[in-house]
Amino acid sequence: MENLEYRVAVITGGNSGIGYAAAKFLSEKGAKVIITGRRKRQLKMQQKI
Repeated sequence: MENLEYRVAVITGGNSGIGYAAAKFLSEKGAKVIITGRRKRQLKMQQKI
């Protein structure tokens, strides 16, 4: 996949599963990632990624 440095991705359901994996993958490719989810505690933990 190409470099996503100037792209923004909005992931819904990013607390776990496919949403989490997609957010992590896109972040590693350089995209700025915005994650939404229902579990505030998990979202705070994922801020560090």
